[in-house]
Amino acid sequence: MKRIQRRAVPQLDPGYLPDRHPVLRRVLAARSVGSDHDLDHSLGRLLPPHGLLDLDRAVDLLDDAIETGTPIVVVGDYDADGATGCAVAVRGLRLLGPADVSFVVPDRMRHGYGLTPEIVEIVRHSTQAGQSSPRLVIITVDNGISSIAGVACAKQLGIDVLITDHHLPGEELPAADAIVNPNRTGDGFPSKCLAGVGVMFYVLGALRARRRERSGGSEAPNLAALLDLVALGTVADVVPLDHNNRILVEQGLRRIRAGRASPGVEALLRVARRDTARTVAADLGFAAGPRLNAAGRLTDMRRGIECLLSDRREDAERIARELNSLNEERRRIEAEMQDQAAALLERIDDTGDGAPDAALSLFREDWHSGVVGILASRVKDRVHRPVAAFAPDADSEHIKGSVRSIPGAHVRDLLDTVAVRNPGLIERFGGHAMAAGLTIRRAEFDRFRAAFAAEADRVMTAEMRRAVVLTDGEIPSPDIGLDLARTIRDAAPWGSGFPEPVFDGIFEVADQRRVGERHTKLRLRPRGTDRAIGAIAFNRTPPVVENGGDRVQAAYRIVVNAFRGEERAELVVEEIGPAP
Repeated sequence: MKRIQRRAVPQLDPGYLPDRHPVLRRVLAARSVGSDHDLDHSLGRLLPPHGLLDLDRAVDLLDDAIETGTPIVVVGDYDADGATGCAVAVRGLRLLGPADVSFVVPDRMRHGYGLTPEIVEIVRHSTQAGQSSPRLVIITVDNGISSIAGVACAKQLGIDVLITDHHLPGEELPAADAIVNPNRTGDGFPSKCLAGVGVMFYVLGALRARRRERSGGSEAPNLAALLDLVALGTVADVVPLDHNNRILVEQGLRRIRAGRASPGVEALLRVARRDTARTVAADLGFAAGPRLNAAGRLTDMRRGIECLLSDRREDAERIARELNSLNEERRRIEAEMQDQAAALLERIDDTGDGAPDAALSLFREDWHSGVVGILASRVKDRVHRPVAAFAPDADSEHIKGSVRSIPGAHVRDLLDTVAVRNPGLIERFGGHAMAAGLTIRRAEFDRFRAAFAAEADRVMTAEMRRAVVLTDGEIPSPDIGLDLARTIRDAAPWGSGFPEPVFDGIFEVADQRRVGERHTKLRLRPRGTDRAIGAIAFNRTPPVVENGGDRVQAAYRIVVNAFRGEERAELVVEEIGPAP
């Protein structure tokens, strides 16, 4: 069982959020919420675009392309952020004018990541056949900041390039006509947490202002119609939900609950058996997002983007059913790979001659490159170390890896240092603090494994290596119920950087039984009471404790479970073990 550690909570002034539930006040204070203004998720509180480098140049390029009828091709990415960003770009440009806009998305297996020279050629041949003018504009969404060769190829062909991205840039920037990325050095936009879809939404907002000005202030299209897509991509990409991102997510959720979402987003939620009228951020992250991602992992994300662009409910639902089937196949592949990874871990433990490596690298010839990211995340959660999982690349010489990390170990910086200290070892890489991707030569796997572990060992402190579950303390027994569950649900969109509250407490186990293949349903009796409340422990088979009636310590979330129109409180168990 992970060690339970309670979050630090500042001393609360009596005037701090006086109208909020005492438990919620404690939770919000631990997340640095200073006042009700930090919980105001109205669109009027959204940060203005001031400070985004190259924003005016980007708007000039797009405005001119719309006015002259120049073909615009959006180059997306094969994850949910890239797919939603691509859909936002296409829908938004069509809203803002008679734009000649289409999209291309790389195939994960054949093309790799980003705007490569091969993708530039595909774009050119797919759009210029029969065109009287050779001019063309490429927009990247959720990629491009590292596409040095691809942008150079496009410029040699006379193609204009606008990069919209949020990934951390390297030392060299592509020679694009404009680069909008809040994480560029010197960029003055206050929030560095925008997802790729959020960056694209901001570009469209500035373009809307320009075109409204051009038309003399006449009525302009309402880009709020795109916010359900922005919310989905933002949550699915697990970017930190700072105040600005919480506004984007909350506004998208409100549209979904009000029945004003795009047919594609509604279909993805329905096929996952989610009630759109009660949608919360977790439904986007754990239901709609994985089904959309399944297309990019196993086949071609084009199908996922077509779902998001569909205006007919029947078409969207048909594609969503296809995506649901792909997700079921992805889960089957993932389960098999997890079993194989567990065997590799046992072998590593058996042959180890001391303390475990600070970071793990795993590779099998039969692993699927579209699923190694999920595998790395699952193994990381199990071993509490940065994990790189590799699968064969399209050619026989290279392998592609996905890396997932733990708090404090900035994985892109780790890879950057490995690359600097081992020239030529990593051929391509990019990513964030917690997730990254890379390509190396197959013959270099053992050298990378050693270098990655050594660099992680250099930067990771003893405290970082201890697996803990952070909690928001104990809930008084009388408060454990539906009212508090609703209060927490409705307080904010919870997610990365603004985590849903986790509490801890002592309970007696009144009952436990298996549900599904590997989950446990429990009834837990809070300390000092005679009533029991339902709980679920996912991916734990009974008995989670040996004897009914045993006193246990549990870390849990309190949620609203709606079943057949009736709501009740339920505890979702994160950790459980014998009471101290």
